[in-house]
Amino acid sequence: MRLDSPHINVIIKACMKASRFLIRDFGEIENLQVSSKAPGDFVTSADKRTEKIIVEELQKAQPNYGILTEESGILNGSNNKNRWIIDPIDGTMNFLNGIPQFAISIGYEENDEIKCGVIFNPITNEMFCAEKGNGAYLNNSRIRVSNKKKFQESLLVTGGPKQTSKIKEKIFSEYIKISKNVTNIRKFGSAALDMAYVASGRFDGYWQRELNYWDIAAGIIIVKEAGGFVNFFEQSEEDPIKKNILASNSNIHQNLKDLINKKDIE
Repeated sequence: MRLDSPHINVIIKACMKASRFLIRDFGEIENLQVSSKAPGDFVTSADKRTEKIIVEELQKAQPNYGILTEESGILNGSNNKNRWIIDPIDGTMNFLNGIPQFAISIGYEENDEIKCGVIFNPITNEMFCAEKGNGAYLNNSRIRVSNKKKFQESLLVTGGPKQTSKIKEKIFSEYIKISKNVTNIRKFGSAALDMAYVASGRFDGYWQRELNYWDIAAGIIIVKEAGGFVNFFEQSEEDPIKKNILASNSNIHQNLKDLINKKDIE
C-alpha cells in the first residue's frame, strides 16, 4: 500500500485482524446466530465481533480518540476533535445471504473533516484507501473516477429504501425520475462499496437517502481523492448522523444534482 501514515496504518491493521474472523464466519453462513434489529436491518454475531476487534485495535493506538460506530454508538464522546467512524460490516444483508458484496469501512475524522479512510472487502481482497492530499488507491494502484461525459450513458448506483422508511414513495419516485434520464442503474447493497466503485471508475455516480454517517464516512475521502465530487442534500438538523449523499465524477455531477433537486416528477 503506497499510503503510509500512522492513521492509515492503524486502520489497515484493524481491518486485517478483523477480516480473518469475518472470512471464517462468511464461510459458515448457515451457523451464524442472527438477531433482528428491525425489519430489513439485521445484525449478526459476526457484526458485533468485527466491531469489537476494530475498536480494540484503534484504542490500542489512540486510546483518547472518540469513536462513532454502528453497534456501540459513541465512545469517548468528550473528544470531538479526533474521531474514528466505523461500520464493521456494510452490506449486512448481502453477508447474511452469502453474497460477497460487503465491506469493513473505517474513516478518521479530525475537526469535523474526514482525513483518511479505508474500505476493505475481505472476500475479494480489495482494499480502497485514501488520505487527504495523497490520493486514492485500490491495493497498490492509484485510482481515479471515470471520465464519462454523457449523463444519459452513465452507469449509476443507488440503494434503499429500508423497510422502516417513512419516505419510501419519495425514494421510489426519485429512482423512476432518474432512470428515465440514464441508461443503467444498479443496486448492489453496500453504500461503502458503491462509493469505492465510484472512486475507481466502475460506476459514474451514486446517490442515496437515509444513510448513516458510518456507512459513507470513509467513502467521502476516497471519492474526493480520486477526483470526484461529494455533496449532501436535504440534511436534517435534528439528526446529523443521517445523510443523503450524492457522489460522482465531475462531468455528470451537476446533471445528477439537478435531477435530484427537481421537484416535478415526469
